[in-house]
Amino acid sequence: MSGPLPWWAEALTALLVVVGAGFAAIGSFGLVRMPSFFRRIHTPTLGATAGVWSISLATAVYFSAQGSHLFLHAALIAMFVALTAPITTIFLTRAALFRERQKGGDVPPPATTRSEDSTPITVHLDKTPD
Repeated sequence: MSGPLPWWAEALTALLVVVGAGFAAIGSFGLVRMPSFFRRIHTPTLGATAGVWSISLATAVYFSAQGSHLFLHAALIAMFVALTAPITTIFLTRAALFRERQKGGDVPPPATTRSEDSTPITVHLDKTPD
């Protein structure tokens, strides 16, 4: 370990940690305040992703300023969270949508492919007189 951190590194680290905690808090409040699962699913995902990115940046700044080399190990954590959070959200949403359809809830019907749909979609554009 080297000596104390420069003031700019301490200030930037503190700012990034507070911003990351703020994003995590916003995501948590959104989870509690939204009325349905389908509305609640986005705020924790976005809040967690933005919070982890901010705290990972704070970690990289802190350990890079403390040592004599660039510390990028925290970038792997941020990358894995950014890759896995949307996938998890999609799986949870699809499972909830399936369960709501089974219960007969107020959700849109499953999408049909062109071969299953026998009625073609036509659009009529009438030209209005000038």
